[in-house]
Amino acid sequence: MTKFRKLNRPTGHRMSMLRTLVSQLVKHERIETTVAKAKEVRRLADNMVQLGKDGSLSAARHAAAFVRGDAVIHKLFTELAYRYRNRAGGYTRLLRTRIRVGDAAPMAYIEFIDRENELRQSKPATPQPPQRTPLDPWTKSKLSRQYASPKEEKISDSNM
Repeated sequence: MTKFRKLNRPTGHRMSMLRTLVSQLVKHERIETTVAKAKEVRRLADNMVQLGKDGSLSAARHAAAFVRGDAVIHKLFTELAYRYRNRAGGYTRLLRTRIRVGDAAPMAYIEFIDRENELRQSKPATPQPPQRTPLDPWTKSKLSRQYASPKEEKISDSNM
């Protein structure tokens, strides 16, 4: 694995916790956890959805090595892969909710976007501005001459 927050846990406990959180997120599509854990889960969950979209046997084995449960793997490779087939990335959303009473930890919901009963609607895709045809430099100069004021001719004193 790459660089992660340590989350005040030994490596084995941390990886086990992140695997469980990703599996529960895929299963329930929304979980509440601390903000630091949610930020780590978001990275891993997006990677799992990307593997599901790939759909190869190698991707299925990589996902099965990380998430827990056959139902979770099936959901990754069928429902979530179909839902996000046209999306390039950003499959999850992090919504900060409250401060936990016991230890004042900031809590957050992490959820998949574009699903039923989501807490906040996803933003629509920003429309691309219409493409302008490039102007020919010669045409541009003709247009500028058309609207420019006529030049005044100087009267030369050499004829007198």
